[in-house]
Amino acid sequence: MVVTLVAGIAFGPVTLPPAGVAAELLNLVPGVRIHSGLNEREIAIITELRLPRVVLGLLVGAMLALAGAAYQGVFRNPLADPHLLGVAAGAGLGVTAVIAFRNAAGDATANLPVSVPLAAFVGAIVAVALTWLLGGAGGRARSPATLILAGVAVSAFLAAAQTYLMQQNVESLREVYSWLLGRLATAGWHDVLLLLPYAAVTGAIVLSQRRELDVLTVGDEEATSLGLHPQRSRYLLIVAASLGTAAAVSVSGLIGFVGIIVPHTLRLLAGPSYRSILPLSVLFGGAFLALTDLFARTVASPAEIPIGVVTAFFGAPFFAIVLRKSRVS
Repeated sequence: MVVTLVAGIAFGPVTLPPAGVAAELLNLVPGVRIHSGLNEREIAIITELRLPRVVLGLLVGAMLALAGAAYQGVFRNPLADPHLLGVAAGAGLGVTAVIAFRNAAGDATANLPVSVPLAAFVGAIVAVALTWLLGGAGGRARSPATLILAGVAVSAFLAAAQTYLMQQNVESLREVYSWLLGRLATAGWHDVLLLLPYAAVTGAIVLSQRRELDVLTVGDEEATSLGLHPQRSRYLLIVAASLGTAAAVSVSGLIGFVGIIVPHTLRLLAGPSYRSILPLSVLFGGAFLALTDLFARTVASPAEIPIGVVTAFFGAPFFAIVLRKSRVS
């Protein structure tokens, strides 16, 4: 994460010396003063343009990876992901509604209002509830296959509602479309401050339940015999993970596959225990998305590739591999 932080700030249309960037970052610590050798213009590039973008990428990646790991533990489904369960689609519908109604009211401000994460959270909770209910409809067991199919159906329905809303508010089409592809290009300290409290709440709740997630993997009956309340823990984790996903989606758009790539990679490196996977998901999820954003804005420079396109490019083959190993039919 530290290497990614320095690299994300140092490289771009204007390349800055990594040593100078590291020194300037240390200067942000109270009581520390190091001569970085950078001029005022370069320092402004760091503090006003690149640092908020990289910090936002770290927060968004951490939330998406943490939510993906939590969903996989709650549903005991290795393919569970905020996007595959319809959570991101529900959050996207909520954000689209706020953008459309805001523009219709003539309030086309540059910054996203505080109500956006709340609207995204409502949409995310509705989506995951629909997926859970549909996956168990008819008394069938909620297997990985039925939950994924239910998530696809819910996502399609919510995407149709979102498309209808966009057609009824054409003046918002460009803004919504740019947001849908996933973006950190317009990130500022306002977006960081908007996401930070939601990230803190989500992280505190999910990380506090990491031992409970390990117990849930053995089944509800065994968990109850060990003194755990499975449904209470499950609902708490779902709400917390949905809150983090909604907040991340509201400021960055739809960025997929982070919740699958990072937790599965960590399982190979650190083992299956959620006591390790959850805290490591925060670190590696943030580093992964910040590194992906660096790739997106430098590989085709001076043009910039939407970060959602890059994560899909890497995530789709990864998902295919996981799907094959999971033997989901």
